[in-house]
Amino acid sequence: MASSNLSKIEQLEKISEISADEWNSCVGADEPFARHEFLSSLEDSQCVHPQKGWMPQHLVLRDKDQIKACCPLYLKNHSYGEYVFDWSWAEAYERAGGRYYPKLQCAIPFTPVSGQRIMASPNATNEDKASLLSAMIERAQDLNISSLHITFAEKSEWQLMQQQGLLARTGHQYHWENQNYQNFDDFLAQLSSRKRKTLRKERRAVQESGVAIITLSGDEIKEHHWDAFYQFYMDTSARKWGHPYLNRDFFSLLNQRLGSSVVLVLVLKDEGIVAGALNLKGSETLYGRYWGCVEDYKFLHFETCYYQAIDYAIAHNLKRVEAGAQGQHKIQRGYLPVETYSAHWIADPAFEKAVQDFLDHDMRINSHEMQELAKLSPYKCG
Repeated sequence: MASSNLSKIEQLEKISEISADEWNSCVGADEPFARHEFLSSLEDSQCVHPQKGWMPQHLVLRDKDQIKACCPLYLKNHSYGEYVFDWSWAEAYERAGGRYYPKLQCAIPFTPVSGQRIMASPNATNEDKASLLSAMIERAQDLNISSLHITFAEKSEWQLMQQQGLLARTGHQYHWENQNYQNFDDFLAQLSSRKRKTLRKERRAVQESGVAIITLSGDEIKEHHWDAFYQFYMDTSARKWGHPYLNRDFFSLLNQRLGSSVVLVLVLKDEGIVAGALNLKGSETLYGRYWGCVEDYKFLHFETCYYQAIDYAIAHNLKRVEAGAQGQHKIQRGYLPVETYSAHWIADPAFEKAVQDFLDHDMRINSHEMQELAKLSPYKCG
């Protein structure tokens, strides 16, 4: 599968088939989830594995043995762990006599975080990115499968994907932006009086509950901390998703390989750990991921996941906090709706037309919903 006389496409069945240095040379400094260390932790812990319905098909574009671009790509026989849902597409296509699975998914598994999906080295061109995108489509055609899905892409590459004929889809998440705040009170000063009082009341209630909150990173995090956090993760996963995607080994591997990017917030009570939230840190962004608790305290979720993240971002001069998918309640706590982008290639022309009609309607709804959500902003200036 060649993209030019000088460049070539390689397919990797494991992320370990390429060195971390080579892969990471295409990864932005603000994208810890796209790094080799994160993806290899998923594969080596077998959270991502063919028997789990995730078969790695990573693609690498080389020019004279120099890596120019790469992408995390998986052959999947289900739609779990994606957060851009296509269950209704699968049901409709199979009801019409088609075979929706397997499909190709270009994504970070189990991670609704936006970033480069066509990851390129600093000297790569748009032609290189287009070549890698074409290789993804060619791979889907070679496999004779229904579709290719590229989820949580950056806007610029999403626009490139549309130019190459892929269908566009939008969604939204909730992000907090750091306006050069000096401390949490500086942030509160930008909120309306009523919202400011609410946040102070919530933080005060947690302080008065008798818990202590600590933030750990890298070598500060020990195995007993992960043991406790894994309990929280398992409990939350069982209640929200029905089954957990990650196993205990993953968290140890993550800390060994990417510990300097891990920010673990733990809640202590009577020398025991009763709650926690896992974040990953990029050069500009703190990404909130998982939360859980074994004892329920009023407003503890907001404090541990949202307010501690804001405190950390301000203290470390980060530009934003991304609080993950869903949760309109995040708005009144300073996290505003931000658009997300996905692109889709459908092999069957008739099915492609049906999906396009759905997406046209879906994008209008998302645009309207974002306009309405923006009206709920707690900031004095809207």
